[in-house]
Amino acid sequence: MTSTPRAPVPARILLAYGAPALPAAMLGLPMLVYLPGFWAETMGLGLTATGAMLLLARLWDGVTDPVVGHLSDRTRGRLGRRKPWLAASLPLVLAGAWMLFRPPEGAGAAHLLGWSFVLYLGWTMMQVPHQAWGAELSEDYAERARVAAWREGFALCGVILAASLPALLPALGLAGARDGAAAALAMLAVLTCLLLPPAGIAMLALVPEPPPLRAAAQGWRAGWALLAANRPFRRLLGAWFLNGIANGLPSTLFLLFVAHRLDLAALQGPFLLAYFLAGLAGVPLALALARRLGKHRAWCVAMIANCVAFAPAPLLEPGATWSFAAICVATGLCLGADLALPPAIQADVVDEDSAAGGEGRAGLYFALWGMATKLALALAVGIAFPLLDLAGFVPGGAGGGGAATGAFALAALYAWFPVALKLAAIAAMWRFPIDAARQARLREVIRSRAADEQGS
Repeated sequence: MTSTPRAPVPARILLAYGAPALPAAMLGLPMLVYLPGFWAETMGLGLTATGAMLLLARLWDGVTDPVVGHLSDRTRGRLGRRKPWLAASLPLVLAGAWMLFRPPEGAGAAHLLGWSFVLYLGWTMMQVPHQAWGAELSEDYAERARVAAWREGFALCGVILAASLPALLPALGLAGARDGAAAALAMLAVLTCLLLPPAGIAMLALVPEPPPLRAAAQGWRAGWALLAANRPFRRLLGAWFLNGIANGLPSTLFLLFVAHRLDLAALQGPFLLAYFLAGLAGVPLALALARRLGKHRAWCVAMIANCVAFAPAPLLEPGATWSFAAICVATGLCLGADLALPPAIQADVVDEDSAAGGEGRAGLYFALWGMATKLALALAVGIAFPLLDLAGFVPGGAGGGGAATGAFALAALYAWFPVALKLAAIAAMWRFPIDAARQARLREVIRSRAADEQGS
C-alpha cells in the first residue's frame, strides 16, 4: 500500500525554516578551530587552562541534548512544542557568541567556561528542536529530504562564510595578516547578532508547527523501552556513528595531512573552501539521487563514491596540488548527501516509533542523534592523535624510518581508516527496511491511531 505524495512545503516556508541555520552554523567551525587558539594565545589563558575549560563545556553540551529533546517533546502551549525553545535560545546564543568572540580585556578561565556553558545550552535549545521541527513539517517520504536539504544548505553557507573570513578580512585590509582568526571571531560575533534575530523571528512567525500526535502519557521507562525496540533507529544510529568517525578523522587530520604529507600548507584554506563549496553543490545532487533510488540507497551510493574518491589520497606525492584539489571537490560533492539524507531518514525512523505507540518524540530522537554526532567527533580526535603518537609521527620531524612510519600512519588514518568505516556504514544501510512504501504504511497507522483517540 502506498499513498499519493502530499503537497510540497512552499519555498517561502522552507526559506524561513532554513535561514536560521546559516548564522547558527557560522559558530560551529570557530568554536572548534579558532576559539581554542584565540583564548590560549591572544587572551593569554594558556593551552592547559583553555583545553580544560572547553572540555568541561563540551561535556555539558552532551548532557543537555537528551534533556532539551525530551522536554521539547512534552512542551504544551499556544506556541507549540518547538517554538518556545527556539525563541528562548536566541538571547543565549547571541550573548554567548558575543562574550566568547569579543571578550572584555582581562577575561579569564571563569569567563570562558561560563559563557561557553551559555552558548552551548543556547545552541542545543536551537539545534535539537529545529531538527525535530523539520522532521514534522512534512509526512511525505521524499519531501522530508527537501526540508533537510534547505536547512543543511543554509548551514553549509554559514560554514563557508566562517571558513573564509580569516583570509578575507586581511585581504580587504580589515585585519593584519597575523590577526585573521581573532578578527574573524570578532566579525562573526557581529554577523551573528545581525543575522540571527531577524532569521529567528521570521521562522517563528512564518513556519507552522504541526500539533503533537497525542498527549504525552508515557513514563521514562516505557518510553525508553519503546525506543530501544526500534531496530531501524539502532541501525541508522550505528551507521551514522561510524560515518561520523569516518568524517571526523580527515577533519581532525586535514591540516596535518596537507602541511606534512603534501607540503601544501599555504593551500589549506583554498582546499577547505573548495570542499565546502562542492558540498553545497552536492545537496541538490543528493535530492535528485534520492528521488531515483530512495534515501538510504542514495546515501549509500554517495558513501561509495566518497570511498572511491578518497582511497588514492595516501598515495599522493608532495606537491600534488591538482590531484588533491580533485579529491576535495569529489568528496565535497558527496558531503551534500551526508548532510541532507540521514536526517530525512531519521524522520522516517521517528514514524516507526510513533506507529508502535510513541508520542511523536522527534525531539528525543534528534537529541540522541546529536549526542552520537558529538561522540563520533570526540572519538575521531581520541583515536587519531594517540595512534599518530604511537606510530612516531612528529610534525616537521627529521627523516628516517620512524618519520616514514609516522607519515604513513598519518596518511592511513586520514583516508584508509575512514574508508573502512564508511564501508561498514554502507553495509548497515544498504538493506535499510524503511523505504517510501513502508513509510506510507507507518503514516497510515499513525493517522488511524490518532483518529481512534480523538473519537474515544
